[in-house]
Amino acid sequence: MSDEITLDRIDQQVLRLLQADASLSNVALAERVNLSAPACLRRVERLKRAGLIRSVVALLDEEKLGAGMVVIVGVVLDHSTTASFAEFEQAVGKVTGCMECHVVTGEFDYFLLLRTRDYKSFNRLHAEQLLHLPHVRQIRSFMGLRRVLSSTQIPM
Repeated sequence: MSDEITLDRIDQQVLRLLQADASLSNVALAERVNLSAPACLRRVERLKRAGLIRSVVALLDEEKLGAGMVVIVGVVLDHSTTASFAEFEQAVGKVTGCMECHVVTGEFDYFLLLRTRDYKSFNRLHAEQLLHLPHVRQIRSFMGLRRVLSSTQIPM
């Protein structure tokens, strides 16, 4: 199958519905998109094989699980080499509470999105893990005060 897949109206509707509630049964999904259950299942499986549906997950309550504070961390490396980027990227995957890591343009080389309990636990994480990441020249941290918008849904 090619890297690109043509999405028709029903494919888009299936993806929108699954993004909103991935726990929908195949029967319920089929009813909502006006397909038979077997046809709907084939369509969902095709979307999975094409890589449009990477995984099905449960979204957890971060506050109730002790990870209510979000911290965005800007990182500047000391050298812009393939080796320093690779070493940093391997090490950052082991940082406790690191949810995302992005290579970015501009003033920073990376932005990290971390989740932790509170500022004290972030301070400990900063001292014990972030300061020891390889090739880091500068770290700037931005603590979230209040969530205004958060979504896992890709606009379609």
